[in-house]
Amino acid sequence: MPEVRAPTEKKVSFNVKLKWTLVILVGYFILSNIPLFGIADSVLSRFEYLAILLGTSFGSIISLGIGPIVMASIILQLLNGAGILDIDTNTNEGKKFFQGVQKLLAFAFVLFEAMVYVLMKGIAADPGFAGLVIFQLCLGGFLIIFMDEVVQKWGFGSGVSLFIAAGIGWRLFAQLFQFIGPTGSFEATGKVLAIVAAIISGGGGTGTEVLRNLFPIVVTAVLFLVVVFAQSLKVEIPLAFDRIRGHSVKWPLQFFYAGVIPVILVSALVANLQLFASLLQNWLGHATFLGGFSSNGQAISGISFWVHSTPILETIITGSFRWIYAGQALVHILFYTLFSIVFSFFWVGTSGMDARSQANKIVNSGMSMPGFRKDERVLESILKRYVTPLTVMGGAAIGLLASVANLLGALVGGTAILLAIMILYQLYQNIAQQHAVDMNPALKGFFGA
Repeated sequence: MPEVRAPTEKKVSFNVKLKWTLVILVGYFILSNIPLFGIADSVLSRFEYLAILLGTSFGSIISLGIGPIVMASIILQLLNGAGILDIDTNTNEGKKFFQGVQKLLAFAFVLFEAMVYVLMKGIAADPGFAGLVIFQLCLGGFLIIFMDEVVQKWGFGSGVSLFIAAGIGWRLFAQLFQFIGPTGSFEATGKVLAIVAAIISGGGGTGTEVLRNLFPIVVTAVLFLVVVFAQSLKVEIPLAFDRIRGHSVKWPLQFFYAGVIPVILVSALVANLQLFASLLQNWLGHATFLGGFSSNGQAISGISFWVHSTPILETIITGSFRWIYAGQALVHILFYTLFSIVFSFFWVGTSGMDARSQANKIVNSGMSMPGFRKDERVLESILKRYVTPLTVMGGAAIGLLASVANLLGALVGGTAILLAIMILYQLYQNIAQQHAVDMNPALKGFFGA
């Protein structure tokens, strides 16, 4: 199976990682601005919210985005977690096999989604150009898979997280300071410029217009502070070195134990559900139980409506609130919270973060817990007291934060801004922990390097 060559050196330097991360990031933005040749229309271009979560730009050569990678991960984790596939991810051979199957499944989803998009006229091809459009979509999908692999092996974090954060950052800046309207003329469409324009123009609706544009900024700022605070919460397990008496360390277990992955998977599940429902409606000519959509891409019925979110604050300010939105909000919160917990368990079990794997890492690193017998099984039973509750509480908290922020109308969507904050924070931590010496040579003496 084709793959990106892994680095031969044990540790890739900071400068090399930075170079390849920037190269892939620039390549991603270039690809997102290359339009597909031979398309008549893109119905999917209405679903801007879905494009954000899938790290893509509909109508471009990378219209598939990270969808195939995430769907392959979801399905493989479900099959492995349910025992249908028996892959032991605690061993090196098992991890390699799991990653190989996941890549193969991602290739299959690229082909499947490319054909579905074109044949169901989500991206309508000109007469005689269907095959060419499918080829372009497949090419873009394969490039995203290999770009993700480059970032994993040669860059910071993963390509999936990088593409999501890059897309969200660009759209966040546009929503705040956009000054060009749909027709190409000057228009204060950005929130900050819209507030200034409303104050300057005055009029009877000034207060409503200012509040309507101000609340999303406030909600986004509050969400940022809450997430950064929650990221600092952790449980520290005291450990001692077996060979060096008197020296001890603390093994940190973060409150968001499974990280940002669970809400990425839930968001991708919702995005793909809505995409498939819209494609079915476009293909059949009528709505299905999966969902019905208005001409501007808004979900108005079916499962897609109930798992979607309507900004409650904006409807109250503008006087368009309906009680059905309250029911939708409740279902949205429950869906995100419950599925975030489920995906947290799957991710912890398949990524080597479960109690058994952590106990094995601690024992192999020559450490033990003071006051307890040095036995992997004893250490595993102690870690379970922390890992399981943190998995549940962290998954529930991140799902709750994302869904509530969606309902309050955070900029670019609550889930999207939450993902961006956590991805960037984790990237910062990763760089600070692994490359502090590379960034500041003066620290070499402090660390004894």
